[in-house]
Amino acid sequence: MDRAIHPLASPLVNAVFLIAISAYPTSASSQNPSKSGTVCPAPADMNHQHLQGLWHAELQGAAPDAKPIAATLRLGPHPELAQSVRGTAQHQGVTAQVSGDIDEGDLTLEESINGTNISATWTGRVVDGSCGKEIRGTWNNANPTPTTPSAPFVLRKQAAWQ
Repeated sequence: MDRAIHPLASPLVNAVFLIAISAYPTSASSQNPSKSGTVCPAPADMNHQHLQGLWHAELQGAAPDAKPIAATLRLGPHPELAQSVRGTAQHQGVTAQVSGDIDEGDLTLEESINGTNISATWTGRVVDGSCGKEIRGTWNNANPTPTTPSAPFVLRKQAAWQ
């Protein structure tokens, strides 16, 4: 018995084949790497979001042989200034409010013990090659005394909020 092919069978088979190929998942990749997947930002690429989190600081003591002063900074998004951070700094038994930002790898934080006046500033620079996890600079007391002068600091970002 001789079977004849239906005249629409060939176009129908082709259509089903094209639909099946169109539905097959494929992946595409671009020639340029994605910037959103940056794991290790350069200092100049850091922004306020990189500052958010828990930081431990060491401030050099007043005397050359003095033990470093430990500090903890907790920084989050600033509720009023979109490109800034706000949080707290705890050191020497005092909790102060801090707010500031980072610009081209330069950190500026203002510290206030009473919530109104600036009691100190933190100015520093992100360390090259630290992936944004270390900042070195100077803590400047607004009213320096022999026991609380300005001091060099090292800030190190911690893995998560505690």
